[in-house]
Amino acid sequence: MIRFEQVSVTYADAAEPTVSQVDLVVPEGELVLLVGPSGVGKSTLLGTVCGLVPHFTGGTLRGRVSVDGRDTRTHKPRELADLVGTVGQDPLAHFVTDTVEDELAYGMESLGIAPPVMRRRVEETLDLLGLAELRDRPIATLSGGQQQRVAIGSVLTTHPKVLVLDEPTSALDPAAAEEVLAVLQRLVHDLGTTVLMAEHRLERVVQYADQVILLPERGAAPTMGAPADVMAVSPVYPPVVALGRLAHWSPLPLSVRDARRRASALRERLATGHAEDRGTASVTAAPTQVATEQEATVQVATVRGLSVRRGRAETLRGIDLTFARGETVALMGRNGAGKSTLLGTFVGLVTPASGSVDVGGLTPHRAAPAELIRRVGLVPQEPRDLLYADTVAAECTAADTDAGAAPGSCRALVSELLPGVADDTHPRDLSEGQRLALALAIVLTGRPPLLLLDEPTRGLDYAAKARLAAILKGLAADGHAVVLATHDVELAAELADRVLIMADGEIVADGPTAEVVVSSPAFAPQTAKVLAPQQWLTVSEVERALSRPARGSA
Repeated sequence: MIRFEQVSVTYADAAEPTVSQVDLVVPEGELVLLVGPSGVGKSTLLGTVCGLVPHFTGGTLRGRVSVDGRDTRTHKPRELADLVGTVGQDPLAHFVTDTVEDELAYGMESLGIAPPVMRRRVEETLDLLGLAELRDRPIATLSGGQQQRVAIGSVLTTHPKVLVLDEPTSALDPAAAEEVLAVLQRLVHDLGTTVLMAEHRLERVVQYADQVILLPERGAAPTMGAPADVMAVSPVYPPVVALGRLAHWSPLPLSVRDARRRASALRERLATGHAEDRGTASVTAAPTQVATEQEATVQVATVRGLSVRRGRAETLRGIDLTFARGETVALMGRNGAGKSTLLGTFVGLVTPASGSVDVGGLTPHRAAPAELIRRVGLVPQEPRDLLYADTVAAECTAADTDAGAAPGSCRALVSELLPGVADDTHPRDLSEGQRLALALAIVLTGRPPLLLLDEPTRGLDYAAKARLAAILKGLAADGHAVVLATHDVELAAELADRVLIMADGEIVADGPTAEVVVSSPAFAPQTAKVLAPQQWLTVSEVERALSRPARGSA
């Protein structure tokens, strides 16, 4: 269905190709997963399939890409629209109408599909993606995850033969991600749709892939093969594969179910003499106790009786919580639960309808911005909101100046999060994950006592997430409070010592990570599911336990 023949892409002013030596075939009716570290050219390769590269992006495409016989060099994106449906990393860049139902219908209108067929397909898609209650909502009022489902739905309604998806589950909660992946599976199995998908959260998708294409590094030739075979050599792999590598399982498991079938010996080994190690990677003390006992000296933010309204809808209700110095809190919950709204109250973006918010003695929505940025920093879901300069170096220089930090402070953070990004790179030329890392570095430069991050791992590979976790752990150790609104259960397990779960604008769970996530089918990390009922959260925790002598051994 999709044929790459000696394909390479070189952008203007680039010394080397972004992708090179791509020579492979994606068969019809298969789900093929494209993997690799951040910045190796996955989005570029996807763009060649729908014609965005080079017709929209510029640059030089050598070789040939054909989709169902159509050469993308000679067919522009609009001439491929009936054949290829594309959803990029940024849902907002995808929308052309104002409401959910109009957006779902727009692509079909462009293709001249009959109104009765359009109506039926809209209704089917609303039900498939759980969007029926949102059909009349303005897209601008939706959460990031809801917008992503609308973007996916808008291409599904045209019934393309090929779907090209770039990070399709990155902004979705675990349950919504499962729903989207189930839809994709149905399209592949029942309708013979060909799906080519790039995704960093491999723990969600690798078990569904028929084949995997690995781009190991920028400009390197790709490898294509069975998922287990590629995962054995890939520099990026999900926790269940990491656990399989640690335990020397062959073939490597791709799903929790596969791993549980092989894990009895590992569970027995961990249960013998290592019980005291469980949960130590994440939970060193109950943070709610710390906040209670030392609240007068360590709290950095307090919320009491908080409610927020948007129009007639109450988006937050009855919120009471305290964030203490030195703790890392994961704020979790389904899309639209109110996580981003809650974060917005701490930086003055959202005004309470009732109750109070206190950040370092300031009321955020009434405080002067110059004062507030010394107390709290927010990395938003859309990193472009913080980026305005023409180069990475200029962004870093401005960040150092604004924060009163030593020259080079921001640049050092960028190098730590994403090595190899040149000073003269324009932020718009960065991948979504790279832009996120740059925005994070800008906010971290000021080292605010309260650091808020909204979906900070969106677009980041496992190595970048590990570097991010190391930085955030260092900030927490220095006394900063770190709060992450995230759907990334693996990051929460690795980093957080406290988890809050929100639903319909309320906090429904608040406690130590091990207690909250292990008991939740939706928010438990892969390691916890594989090794249940024992409370192991991460592969690194298991590895440390196995490296120490068991209790009672000589």
